[in-house]
Amino acid sequence: METGIKDFARPVEAWAIMELLPARPRVLALGEPTHGEDALLDLRNTLFRQLVEEDGYRTIALESDCLRALTVDAYVTAGEGSLDDVMKRGFSHDWGVSQANRELVHWMRDFNTNRPADDHVRFAGVDGPLEITGAESPRQALTGLHDYLTAHVDTDLLPCTADRLDDLLGTDGLWTNQAAMMDPSQSIGRTPEARELRLLADDMVTLLETQAPHLAAVSSPDERDRAHLYGRTAVGLLRYHSWMADTSPARMARLLATRDEMMAGNLLALASRGPVLVHAHNSHVQRDKSAMRMWGHPKVEWWSAGALVSTRLGDQYAHVAAALGTMRHQGVDTPPSDTVEGILHSLAEPQYVIAAAQLDAVARDIRAVPRVSPYFGYAPLAPSHLPRIDGVVYVRDVPHD
Repeated sequence: METGIKDFARPVEAWAIMELLPARPRVLALGEPTHGEDALLDLRNTLFRQLVEEDGYRTIALESDCLRALTVDAYVTAGEGSLDDVMKRGFSHDWGVSQANRELVHWMRDFNTNRPADDHVRFAGVDGPLEITGAESPRQALTGLHDYLTAHVDTDLLPCTADRLDDLLGTDGLWTNQAAMMDPSQSIGRTPEARELRLLADDMVTLLETQAPHLAAVSSPDERDRAHLYGRTAVGLLRYHSWMADTSPARMARLLATRDEMMAGNLLALASRGPVLVHAHNSHVQRDKSAMRMWGHPKVEWWSAGALVSTRLGDQYAHVAAALGTMRHQGVDTPPSDTVEGILHSLAEPQYVIAAAQLDAVARDIRAVPRVSPYFGYAPLAPSHLPRIDGVVYVRDVPHD
């Protein structure tokens, strides 16, 4: 089996990945099969540095809260705050504790020091202000958008006052009630106040568009980008909360689809300003439908953010999926030889990259089957995924510190 892939394996370097692609993509998605493993994040950091230094990339986007990420971006571009504080406040999903994430932020700040602003590397989050247990209040997004519009357009054009917005939002704890994730009756997403907020959010986003020439003359590109981010997030969060209150069988599929649609919107906005490396779970950046089972629900399917973005960008979107061999501290042992990971494991190299088409040919030849993982947090590559992937980065063994 080794002879089927050994001639195609390349070192995990930016140049080797670019050789797999017809041209430099506007969005290069590096997918991971599991979260929280610094060995995979260290590899991501190395690739991003190479992409910055060799290929002109200037933005990295992580599967983290897009609003919290503004704190990280302010630090790496302008030195605002301290590294310790940024790691506490700038990430969702508890990823600020990761040493690899800390090293990434530190490197970005060092790179930007004494460089002109138009040559800075930028940090972004593509995820909404969401956790698996619930969603944040839309207060920050709505008030941020309202404040921007108040500062730059005629008051008569605003759909409401700041006081009215505050009254409708009420107490943040009502929005963040984690019981609503399992019990739709606990959600306030379809109250009269929430419905009115959705209309107001739509009106304010429309105002951004109808006043675009004026806003371009009176505010900076970064200010406008942030206002649009607030708008996308407000609309997405209010939609998410509305579906949390839903009692139909489509509830979970709608929630997952809404999350990925928010990711796609953020990623397309980032891509409009230049090439971006996005790092997220393969299930979010793949070109196919995603599927999962959770909390006793039947399998739920939805179109991933990668599928949505690639539909818009075509060959300007590339997906390089990471796969792994062993992760013994999570019970993931040597992969069977008739799986995608088993084929990759036949080489002794600790890590390498290979074109997905070449791997697919070998997988078809041996009629590879999906690998079964004993660890819920790890999603192996299915042979059916390979025709829609550009390349695979293989990490033979993931150590545990």
